[in-house]
Amino acid sequence: MAPPVRWGVLGTAAIATARFLPAAAEAGAARIVAIASRELARAQAVARRFGVPRAHGSYEALLADPDVDAVYVPLPNHLHVAWSVRALEAGKHVLCEKPLCLTAAEAATLIAARDRTGRHVEEAFSYRNHPQWARIAEVLAGGAIGVPHAVQCTLAKQFHDPADIRNDPDKGGGGLYDLGSYAISGCSLVFPRLPQRVIAALERDPRFGIDRLSTALLDYGDAHASFTVATQSGPSAWASHQQFSVLGSEGWLRCDFPFAHGRPSACRVMVGDASSHGSVPTAEWTFDPVNQYALQTERFSRHVRGEKDVPGWPIEDALRTLRIVEALVRSASSGRWEAP
Repeated sequence: MAPPVRWGVLGTAAIATARFLPAAAEAGAARIVAIASRELARAQAVARRFGVPRAHGSYEALLADPDVDAVYVPLPNHLHVAWSVRALEAGKHVLCEKPLCLTAAEAATLIAARDRTGRHVEEAFSYRNHPQWARIAEVLAGGAIGVPHAVQCTLAKQFHDPADIRNDPDKGGGGLYDLGSYAISGCSLVFPRLPQRVIAALERDPRFGIDRLSTALLDYGDAHASFTVATQSGPSAWASHQQFSVLGSEGWLRCDFPFAHGRPSACRVMVGDASSHGSVPTAEWTFDPVNQYALQTERFSRHVRGEKDVPGWPIEDALRTLRIVEALVRSASSGRWEAP
């Protein structure tokens, strides 16, 4: 049995303390050995809370720690690339929160750093580790709904806090970068290529300046995808409203909780084949609550240990997402179709 991958956490953001650190304790292939903050006292407090053996008073000190094999980066969006590159160059594998980058050029920079250092880097889309997505892939590959022709997706939640980074346009805030990255990622899992052209409408918050209601149409030539994401609509509860469906040539597929689970929750994948009527499924799979973040940490750790048949997610996915986001922003400004 290979030893656990030794992890360091670069910062004490809420996503780290509420999601990653508790989840990592459930991952047998991972062990948290260090945490860093620009304030040593804060790092020490979090280390005591989670039983982490070492606290560092700077990010640089954690990256210089020879006992750290992999780094989790939960920093503000605009800092992702710089610190991910520094971690790769320090010889660490990197799991970075989404959005991994804010521009396609940044994604290319990170790809070059990955290739130069030979280390593995991923965008932390925990939802992709949920077993429902393996089932979705099986359904689509098995032809139960025929050839996928269209995807529809919606994500919405209430984000009104001025201190929330999602409301800061200079730090990668807004619906497209946050919720939209999930929607585009989901579309790309069905259609793993760039669309030929895209068009979008963005409605902006007059106070924050971020897009708070964004609707997009992606034209793949022989298939379409559409999504709406909203940061001031839907529920104000602990989870966002989520909808994901695929229209096939001979049926359909839909999910009732497809993306991030703020709390482990049961969910369903429903399929209607050529014999279905209305929205009544002809097949349905129910999934018990699982901790997506723990599954992500376990899979990533086993992948970087070199275990056979344990997949990794290439960051070329992030490059495709950013090219689509940039084209959507151009389209909203020009009022025309734009090529990503």
